[in-house]
Order: sequence, then structure tokens, then C-alpha cells
Amino acid sequence: ISDRRDGREFKTVVYKLAVYLVAENNKIVLFYYWHYFFKVVFLHNRACGIVGIGELVYDGLKFTSIASIGDMRERTIVISGFSKYFAMTGWRLGYVCAPRQIIEVMHKIHQYSVMCASTVAQYTAYEALNTSLKNGFKEVHEMMLVYDTRRKYILKRLNEMGLDCFTPRGAFYVFPSVKSTGMDGEEFAYALLDAKNVAVVPGGAFGASGKDFIRISYAYSLDVIEKAFDLIEEFLREIRS
Repeated sequence: ISDRRDGREFKTVVYKLAVYLVAENNKIVLFYYWHYFFKVVFLHNRACGIVGIGELVYDGLKFTSIASIGDMRERTIVISGFSKYFAMTGWRLGYVCAPRQIIEVMHKIHQYSVMCASTVAQYTAYEALNTSLKNGFKEVHEMMLVYDTRRKYILKRLNEMGLDCFTPRGAFYVFPSVKSTGMDGEEFAYALLDAKNVAVVPGGAFGASGKDFIRISYAYSLDVIEKAFDLIEEFLREIRS
């Protein structure tokens, strides 16, 4: 990134970074970049617009929106949704916060491109947000504790199985390596599905660097997770024997 004050080069880098974080890695490495990202924002905050993406976080971490830094509110587009924070995965409902002039242009494009979100999803999200604002997001914090319990359980089981895994600090996915099994992520996923009827996502779907990994979601009850990991452990014993 150069120190050009017109912001053109910086905007290109930020756009690529946002796409990389959301599309390529699907939030797997989100928190790795923010430390550097904020430094860049402070350096160039008079030059350009930023896309900020919020997340569900653990370990006492606190998400800080770029819009809250200095005078960035008027040049920030905040993109978020209800899937993670309100445990509404599958409802496919998100939102954008931005200065009025930007929203007006986005609306012109949006209204002729796609239909609106379903009425049911909109009312559900309204109730979730309205209730949370009244009770201090009580249910949200309770759900975060549930996710954290599942996260710690899965990491413990993976460690016992000998599958290396980076500790996730947000969302509800783990991304363990299966290289020690002699298979890549795709081979492992298909073999596990055929043998034990347990579905995981091949890491290669998130880029070439994920080839030897799989992604496991813990947006399920702990009972289901325990059964799935018992089957995964059984599968590993069989292929290693």
C-alpha cells in the first residue's frame, strides 16, 4: 500500500481484502487481519470508504466497528446479518448501514436486481432485534456461551483424535487439518460420508491453501455434535488400523 493521498491504491487493496475474508476464507481468518487493518484505516481515513464486517467473537474479544473510529462513520459501509449474532442461520437475512446518499444508490440497484427478503424473516429479525435492545441482548449472550461450550468440546475431541486445529475466535466453524490421515480434505470428506454418514466440508472449497483441511460447523446441538464426533473417531481408528 502506498501513501498516496487520493486513496485509489488503498481502495483496491481494501476491496480485495474484504472479498478475501468473506468469499475465499468465509470468515476463517477474519481476526488475523484486523490489527493491521486498523493501522491502515488510521493512516488513510480521509481518503476513502471502507467495508466493515462484524462477527460473533469469543475469549473476551470485543468487535470494534470501523465506523466508530474517528470520523469514519460518514465514509463507512457496514455489512452484517442475523445468522451468527441471532442464531438465524438459514434465514438469509442481512443488512447494510451507510450514509443516506450511498443507501439511495444501493436501493436503486437492489430493487431491480432481487426481490426483498421474506416477510417471515423480516418480522423474525425485527422481533429478535427489538427484544434484544430491550433486555440488553440477554439471549444473544446466552447463545454465545452455548457456542463457546460447543467450540471447546470440539477442539478437545479433535486434539484427542490427533487432528491439528487452529482455535477459532469467531463464528461457529472449526478448520482442522486432516493431512495426518494421508488424505486431503476432499478425499477425507467423501470417505467419512460414505463410511459413517457424517458430512463435513472439504477445505479446498475455501481456496488452495485449504486443500488439506475440512470445515466443521457447530451450529448444532451438543448431543448431535457428540454423536458425530464419536463416528469421526471411529472412522479414524478404522483408517489408521
